[in-house]
Amino acid sequence: MRIDLHTHSTASDGTDTPAELVRNAAAAGLDVVALTDHDTTRGHVEAVAALPVGLTLVTGAELSCRVDGVSLHMLAYLFDPDEPALLAERELVRDDRVPRAQGMVAKLNGLGVPVTWEQVLRIAGDGSVGRPHVATALVELGVVPTVSDAFTPEWLADGGRAYVEKHETDPFEAIRLVKAAGGVTVFAHPGAHKRGRTVPEATIAELAAAGLDGIEVDHMDHAPDTRARLRGLAEELGLLVTGSSDYHGSRKTCVLGEYTTDPEVYGEITRRATGAFPVPGTGGA
Repeated sequence: MRIDLHTHSTASDGTDTPAELVRNAAAAGLDVVALTDHDTTRGHVEAVAALPVGLTLVTGAELSCRVDGVSLHMLAYLFDPDEPALLAERELVRDDRVPRAQGMVAKLNGLGVPVTWEQVLRIAGDGSVGRPHVATALVELGVVPTVSDAFTPEWLADGGRAYVEKHETDPFEAIRLVKAAGGVTVFAHPGAHKRGRTVPEATIAELAAAGLDGIEVDHMDHAPDTRARLRGLAEELGLLVTGSSDYHGSRKTCVLGEYTTDPEVYGEITRRATGAFPVPGTGGA
């Protein structure tokens, strides 16, 4: 089985619609794909409706979190999307995205970059507006060559010249909320140093003690030595190890199935989940 547990659609900051994403996942030879848009489950219905035979969908979301001044992302799988407390927290995070992005546009204008709010909204389309959309605007304007190049201290990285903070969930609270909604939690790309500051291993240990299920080890932003270190940490803490592409369509260079998760780990994730269940494809629309 080929299992990719971290992808994005136009419901957040990917360039594939949810329907296109599942069709592309099947074409890439995947057996299981998780749709984990940022702080939203809005793409799930479309993805399920288009799900091809032979592909199973894991419903999920990537939750925006912050601890001790450091941003981190928490992948949440197979939770009840209508559970009130988790839904309210996701909406709180999403609602703060618009004023945050507007603030980044204002800062960029102050730095002499002629980006406009209308440009960012056009790029975001129906998705939840976020930094990648502002970064894409910088690419369109020729300020940076790629989206990744916008995530530097010079521009949009945490603490960068055009960075603006937003509401982010405490990760310990995120774990509690996801567990209460019957879901499973995996710390996304915990060693992605090029994105900015990362949380120390002591904090990962505390998260494990609070109920974190796993960490995403095999990821494009992890160098081989980082993967080895994280794999050892996971073994020490009794955490599941996942691998994923973090696919965003044409917005990033990663491809579907670039990194995958062991079938035994996937089986354990589905065993632990009680809020929702994987959806097998029936032919799609």
